[in-house]
Amino acid sequence: MSSTAAATRPAANAGLGISLPLPVLLVLGALAIGIGSGLAPEEVVRRFGQGFGRSLGDFALILLPSFLIAASLSHRALPAMGGAVRYVAPFASAGMICHITAYAALAPLAGAQRLSMAMAAFAGFLLLAPAGPLIVGASLGIDDPSIYVLGLMLLVPVVLAGEAWLRLFPLPTVPATAQAGGGDWAGFAPFGVLAGALLAGWLLPLHDVPLLGFLTQPKGALLMAGVAAWLGTPAHLRRECVDSAVRRTTGLMLLVGAAGAFGFMATSVVPVASLLPQGEVGHVVGVLGLFAAASALKMLQGSSMATFAALGPLVAPVVAHLGLPPALAVYAICAGCFVAILPNDNYYWLVRRDALEGASEQAALQRLTGAATCQGVAALVVLLALWAVGVAG
Repeated sequence: MSSTAAATRPAANAGLGISLPLPVLLVLGALAIGIGSGLAPEEVVRRFGQGFGRSLGDFALILLPSFLIAASLSHRALPAMGGAVRYVAPFASAGMICHITAYAALAPLAGAQRLSMAMAAFAGFLLLAPAGPLIVGASLGIDDPSIYVLGLMLLVPVVLAGEAWLRLFPLPTVPATAQAGGGDWAGFAPFGVLAGALLAGWLLPLHDVPLLGFLTQPKGALLMAGVAAWLGTPAHLRRECVDSAVRRTTGLMLLVGAAGAFGFMATSVVPVASLLPQGEVGHVVGVLGLFAAASALKMLQGSSMATFAALGPLVAPVVAHLGLPPALAVYAICAGCFVAILPNDNYYWLVRRDALEGASEQAALQRLTGAATCQGVAALVVLLALWAVGVAG
């Protein structure tokens, strides 16, 4: 169920006797481009190193505290919330930085609404900070907290699109399970710290004080939330949570570095600027291209987190050349990652064996893949509509 494991899943044709993880393929591809273009050996190494390290600092500040929060919450019992669990799911999923962890934690509370809750959690993970938009923004070198408001505007129509698809193909009612008990609201304290710090950063003039300025911008606020989660974890579990966060971060950092090296090498050799349209036409082409690229990569490797990590560094130079507004670039990638929940996705099997237990494979694919694709198309259409009226970008 780990997104790190998905990120390093073999991504080549085993029929040819070759099975290499995606980071290795990206590293080999970057070197092949540099050598094939006739660059001197030392220049190949220099450009590879420059691209590899371009985004790692941002990702370290985001992934480590994010996965620490997720690990801490996995050891907590959440309070009974009744039918409201469907409305809490998107925010819990974003806060846990993992829709898989959120579903596992909330499924006992959702009863017959587990499938709807699963799709709502998926939407929250892809659209709300500090999950999808913050991670994609870091991979593109974008650090503008104001763009994350757009995720809230996209959330409602996207969740409704997924729910509409599920209601077109209803399943026999899933028996409600007993609600988990014994939990309390203390587990949500890190999210309160995160929200409070971000609000303080937006509303108060704190940038002149270096420490306060850092702690009230997204990465600093997320770091404080991670510390709050660690402090709220029982002492005997703290080291286990830290080790889990480090393991999950390490695999994704390798993927980010390899993707950055490949993207930088390719765009430093190929004259990207002369090949791309400019102006509003270029922006539309860029949004559709990012959506399509994210969809293709997501379907290929099955992991939204790995797609966030890999695609941003690959396309960052193209986004810069097109002059795409930050919000458009970030949410075009997030929208593409909805397409689709397939059997190579760990989330498919988690929901398949719980909310869709007893359903045929065709029925499970129809509901999960169809609902996720409807959510992605809705996200793209609403994003373009908001851009057309001047709200996005």
